[in-house]
Parts: sequence; C-alpha cells; structure tokens
Amino acid sequence: MPPPRGGHFGPGFLTDEEKENKPKVTKELIKRIFSHLAPYKLRLGAVILCLLVSSVMSLLPSVLTGKIIDEGLIGQNMNALIFFIVLSLAVTFGANMIGVLESWLNSWIAQHITYDMRNKMYAHLQKMSMRFFTSSNQGDIITRMTSDISGVQQIITGTLTNIISNIITLVVAMVVMFGQSPILAFIGILIVPLFTIPTRSAGKTRWSITKESQECSDEINGILNETLSVSGQLLVKLFGMEKREYDRYEKVNHKMIDLNIREGMAGRWFRVALSTFSSIGPMLIYLAGGIIMMNFDDTLTVGDITVLVALLGRMYGPVNQLLNIQVDWIRSMAMFTRIFDYYDMPVEIEEKPDALTPADTDGTVEFRNVSFSYSEERQILGDVSFKLESGRSIAIVGPSGSGKSTLVNLIPRLYDVTGGEVLFGGNDVRDLSLSFLRGNIGIVSQETYLFNGTIRENLLYAKPDATDEELEEACRRANISDFVEKQEKGLDTVVGNRGLKLSGGEKQRISIARILLKDPALMIFDEATSALDSISEQKIQDAIEPLIATRTSILIAHRLSTVLAADEILVLKDGRIVERGTHSTLVKAGGVYTELYETQFSKALQKAGEIEKREE
Repeated sequence: MPPPRGGHFGPGFLTDEEKENKPKVTKELIKRIFSHLAPYKLRLGAVILCLLVSSVMSLLPSVLTGKIIDEGLIGQNMNALIFFIVLSLAVTFGANMIGVLESWLNSWIAQHITYDMRNKMYAHLQKMSMRFFTSSNQGDIITRMTSDISGVQQIITGTLTNIISNIITLVVAMVVMFGQSPILAFIGILIVPLFTIPTRSAGKTRWSITKESQECSDEINGILNETLSVSGQLLVKLFGMEKREYDRYEKVNHKMIDLNIREGMAGRWFRVALSTFSSIGPMLIYLAGGIIMMNFDDTLTVGDITVLVALLGRMYGPVNQLLNIQVDWIRSMAMFTRIFDYYDMPVEIEEKPDALTPADTDGTVEFRNVSFSYSEERQILGDVSFKLESGRSIAIVGPSGSGKSTLVNLIPRLYDVTGGEVLFGGNDVRDLSLSFLRGNIGIVSQETYLFNGTIRENLLYAKPDATDEELEEACRRANISDFVEKQEKGLDTVVGNRGLKLSGGEKQRISIARILLKDPALMIFDEATSALDSISEQKIQDAIEPLIATRTSILIAHRLSTVLAADEILVLKDGRIVERGTHSTLVKAGGVYTELYETQFSKALQKAGEIEKREE
C-alpha cells in the first residue's frame, strides 16, 4: 500500500535560534494579523466554504466504494454498479473543480495581501531617516521586503488552508467511520499515532542534513559572490589564483553533492518506514472486521470494511500535518512579528501637517547653536553657528571625522538636529515641506550614485520632463558634453551598475549636470573632487566655479583649488567651528587651517603665486 496522501515530510523541528526567539502570541498580534485579512473577508469566507464542500466531497468516493462492492459487485446489480461508479466519478470531478476555485480564490487573496503589505512597507521605509539606513543591515531590509512578506503568501495558501482543510477532513472522516462501525473505527484510530514515528525520526535526520546543506550553500554563495564579481575577478586574475579558487569551489561543490545524496536516501528510508506503518492499520481493520463479520455481526459487510480502510488512509495525512503544524505556526507568527517590527519603527523625520511651502526661496542658510549626535555617548556637532547669505559661498574644511558631511546633511533634513535650529530661506527646516526643502537643495557628493541605465535616464531623474535642449545645456555647463558627443549612442549610452562603465570624473560631471537640471536655490558640493586625478579634478573645477559664482553654495573640500573658490572658509574640528575667514587670513593665524594647508593642501603649494593674486 502506498504512503498516505498528504503525509508531511520535512524537518518538523525548530532551530535553536527559533526556539530561543519564539514570538509571544497575544490577542493583539492575532487581531493585527487578521486585520490584513479583513478587506478580503468575503473571499476568505468563500475559500472556507470551498474547503468544507471539497473536503466532504473528496471523502464520498471512499463511502461509495462500499456501495460499489456490496450492492454492485456482491449483489450482482449492474444498474447499481454503473450508478455508483458514475456518481463516484462525478463527485470526484466536482470536488476537483471546487478545489480549483478554492486555489484561485486563495491565491488571489494571498497575492493581494502581500501586494498591500509590500506597498505599506516600502512607503514606510521611504519615510525613514538616513540614520536608519546607515545603522541597519541592508540585507535585513531587503529580507523584510522580499522573503518575509513573500512568506505571508505561503502562510495564507499553505499553513492557514492546511489547518482548516485537515481539520475538516479529519472530523468528517471520523464521523463517517464511527457511523460505519464504532469498534473498527476505534481500532483504526489507535493505530494513527504510530504513523508519526517514522516522520519524527526521518525529520530529525533530514533536519541535520538540511542544516549542513544550508551552511554548505552559504559557503558556495560566498565563493561565487567573492570571485565572480567585477572586483573579485580582477583580484583573482591579477594574482593568478584561478586554479586555487577552482579547487576551493570544487571541494565545496562535492560536499554539497554528498549531502544531496544523503538527503535523498533519508527520504527513501522514510518512505519505506511510512509504507510499512501505513499498512498496519488497514491489516488490523481487515483482521478485526473479518472476525466480527464471521463470528459476531453478520450485518457488517465487505463494503463497510473497505470504506473504513479507505477513510483510515485518508486520515493519516491530516493527523500527521496537524501534529507538525506547531512548527509552521511558530514560524508564521515569527514572520509576522518581524514584519510588524518594521511597521512599528518610528518615523524620525516627520513633516508637520501644516508644513510651509513658500512660493520661492533665496537659498539663505543659517545655523543657530546647532548640536547633533547619533547617540547620547557620541556628539558629532556642538554649538555650530554661521550664516550663508544668498548668492554667497562658503567652504567647510577640517580633519577627517570633524562632522563636515553631517553638518550639510542637516540642511535637507536627512537628519534632524538634536539642539538649536537650521534655517533655510529664513524658516526652520522642520517647519518646511520636505518636498519643497529638498527640491530647492542640490547635493553633489564624493560617492556619486548612478542608476543602471542610460545617461539620459540618470539626468531625467532630476527633471522627468526635461527637453533634449535642456539636457544638452546641462551637460555643456557640467563640462561633460564632449564626452557624451563622442559616445556612439550619445545620451542613450548605458552607464552600467552604479556607473561602473564611467570614470570617477565622468560620473561626477554627470552628477553635476543632474543637479543643474534640478536648478536648486542652494548647491552643496561634498568633496566633489576628492580622490580624482588632476585632469578630472580640473574639469570638475571648471564646471563648479561658474556655478558658485552665481548661486548660494557650500563646498566641503580636501583640495585647495576648491577652497579658494569660496567667499569664506569655515574650519571645523571636533564638531565645532574653530576658525573662519579668508585663505590668507587663516594661513597667517597659525591654527588648524595652517596645519591643514601644510599637510592636506601641500600638493597645491606651487600655486602660491596664483593664491596671492586672487587674494589681492
């Protein structure tokens, strides 16, 4: 006799981590989970009705088998035989059709719930401050958005449906069995718990192998990620390590094959044990039924015994799955808990309901006694005060880690101050609409980010309705038009993932062109020429200088040429402004700026003559 349909074969056990972090199932948690089902309650009701009807109908052929045997075959009634056979086929077909409808409804509900949850999660993550993204593991964020929410679909189509259908099947089968013969039904039910023995044993073995397979798979993925990436392959080739990496991959790959074979054999032995155990119950019913039918109750028929054996076989799967449902239930609750943890994360940068959206702004920036810290233990900025008038420019310099980038990130509210206030156009940035505030600020950072698309697509990110003439003008002003014109596809040239097909200088100039299309009131250049060669630096400098001459600008710089273009220089150290003034004044002061000039800016000493002329 084949293993009963619907038998569960899987680990069936929780990991040590899952046991330790089992979620606390509360009334509030259950209520919150079902709140996501509430919009689809009518369809969910239809699913339950379909499960009820199809479960009952799927058991009818087993009952009709008894009629076929007793009235058709033993009773030698051809009409009854044909009638019950046709009825059995019709019921089976009807149950399958209802099952198809239930599957469609179930899938529709699951897909729409995950659609809603993904949208809600993405919208919530978009509101999180940069503090969240810099302190959180990116892989963890992606897992919440993908695997965890996708797992909700499996919970609805799998766990929830299985619980309902298995309970219905079990109850109906038991009712029919006890209706046929209470004694034989009782004997059959006594055997059912034995069926779980091979499942538990095989589950432990397979879980052990699965853990090893997962570790092996992680190792394989690690090797592939390291050696088949652009940077990894470059390193492998430069050091001639192809053979070493192949041997390393081949060893782990061979181990995975061995584990797969062991897992396959564990499944084979499981099926052997399952088949053996599943034969005990029917044999006992045949034996007990025969004794009763021959010696005690001549009303018990062969058909009755056959029905009981068939129903017993149909009970094995539901019993076993319900015994193992605890694992799926705990994992399901844990998954919802992780998702809700993200939903409940407070939004740090919130826009006021009555946020201001001025008709225009002159780009004036003022810091009033600003302090900022990522945590109570570590203060980044302290008592920073300065004012940048419209049309003017300032350069912010200082040792690494002095808080320069953090300072400019407070202006577009990528973070919020922990003390004092930042004003933009005369208004506290916390009182302004975020779309207005960020729409009037353009930032060119050292780490330029380009999407994996064309130059045109990356530029249009700043102004989706920009014309070709506007794009070309922005490229000309950003000193990148010559490069674009030399490309075979011009603006439709693909830049590659993160712009890897371009040089650092080319990416920076495209970034500047993108900001020019945005046309902000305030422009911020955060070390825009850092780590570039002198030719690239000069091209970017040639693009930047005309901009800062006419726009309100803030420049964070490590290069002297950038610093000299500003109207005023602020020197930041340990999160405080320690010096301010012009280049010549600060050099003569013999303070922090003088030290930076003699070390960080030393490569520009040959430009001393040019410096003197500019200061005059």
